[in-house]
Amino acid sequence: QVQLVESGGGLVQPGGSLRLSCTASTFAFSFIHMGWYRQAPGKQREMVATITTAGNTNYADSVKGRFTISKDNVKKTVYLQMNSLRPEDTAVYYCNVLRGIALTPASSWGQGTQVTVSS
Repeated sequence: QVQLVESGGGLVQPGGSLRLSCTASTFAFSFIHMGWYRQAPGKQREMVATITTAGNTNYADSVKGRFTISKDNVKKTVYLQMNSLRPEDTAVYYCNVLRGIALTPASSWGQGTQVTVSS
C-alpha cells in the first residue's frame, strides 16, 4: 500500500494560483501513473488530472488550460499547478496511484489538502 501525503493547499483569491504537491512512499514511483482528484462539499469526488509513466496527461474539462499536472520521479512527487483559480475550484484535493488501462485509483486516499478560492 502506497502512502500519499498531499500539501500546498490554502486560501487564495479568485484569479490566484497555488501549487499542490503529493509525495508517495514507494521505490517504484517512476513506474506508476498518478492522478489528482477533488471533492467539494456535498459532491462526489471527481478526477482533476492524470499523468502516466510516459508523461501523457489528461484533464477534466473544467480545468483545461488552467491546471497543469507534472511528475518528478527523483523526488517521488506529483504536482498540480493551479492558475486562474475560481470559487468553484474550492474542494479538498487528493492524489492517488492509478492502475490499469482505465487509470483507476488504486491506493487508500490520504488526508487531502484543502483549497479555498474566495475573496
